[in-house]
Amino acid sequence: MKLVQGLQAWQACLGRTATQLDGTVCTIGNFDGVHLGHAQMLRQVTTTAKKMGLMSVAVSFEPLPQEYFRGEQAPQRLHGLRNRVLSIGEQGVDYLVLLRFDEALAQLSPEAFITDILVNTLRVHHLVVGDDFRFGRSRAGSIDTLRAAGPEHGFSVEDTVTVSSAEERVSSTRIREALANHELDLAALLLGRPYRIDGRVVHGEKVGRQLGFPTANIALKALRPPLAGVFAVKVHDHDTGLDHPGVANLGERPTVGGRKLLLEVHLLDGAAQLYGHHLAVDFLHFIRGEQRFDSLDALKHQIGEDAKEARALLREPAR
Repeated sequence: MKLVQGLQAWQACLGRTATQLDGTVCTIGNFDGVHLGHAQMLRQVTTTAKKMGLMSVAVSFEPLPQEYFRGEQAPQRLHGLRNRVLSIGEQGVDYLVLLRFDEALAQLSPEAFITDILVNTLRVHHLVVGDDFRFGRSRAGSIDTLRAAGPEHGFSVEDTVTVSSAEERVSSTRIREALANHELDLAALLLGRPYRIDGRVVHGEKVGRQLGFPTANIALKALRPPLAGVFAVKVHDHDTGLDHPGVANLGERPTVGGRKLLLEVHLLDGAAQLYGHHLAVDFLHFIRGEQRFDSLDALKHQIGEDAKEARALLREPAR
């Protein structure tokens, strides 16, 4: 998959393509988490694109529309941008076009969105969207708007198949609720895989090393995941290709006066130096909530107990 950031970059990409694109099969969405419903939508796009002999395109936004309109009141993201891009790419689409959601985009009328973006720029021949899809200024456009405009502009519209689990629609909101309640198995069922956070290992304050439990500190940047506490995890090192069992703390570290949200992972197999490596952390089992301890000795003892429980949950031998 090729990531294209912005409509100008898309137009430049078309200009560099040896075989000009006659048209695209496209879908549009936030794709936060890329859950089973998103995967179904993207499969519809790629399958239809192959049948029509066209390129498959997913369109998403940064920031997400709710973040633009609601600021700090917006729902917590399931994944950061890198995770979103990687997860969409795993679904097999040819292009991801990432649009900056700003005042100009927010104020486009539904008609202008269709003409300027879908038809003139993306060259859409077929569009796959959810039946609750809304677009344009004041969210005035709907799937019915698209279907009414299709014949005039030469594109067809298909709604996506609803994906349900336990008689409820799979959604990012439902996954956030599961994670907030530490229902990791339910979140994994809705996502089609364990909940994952990706990031680079950065230098920390070395508190874990002083306590005898060195940690890899994962940079979260602006991501504030909808869960917190101590977890048994599996860690994939993108740089080496190796997997490691671990115990992770996601929180603010109140015992040592922390104020910033951090993801710290202690690898149970004693893996070597990881600074600068890109790690993917899969959250498999909830162990306990984050808590403040009266002393570093009490914290050290609890970390040891957490590591033991993580080994038991992951069925890892003691070292």
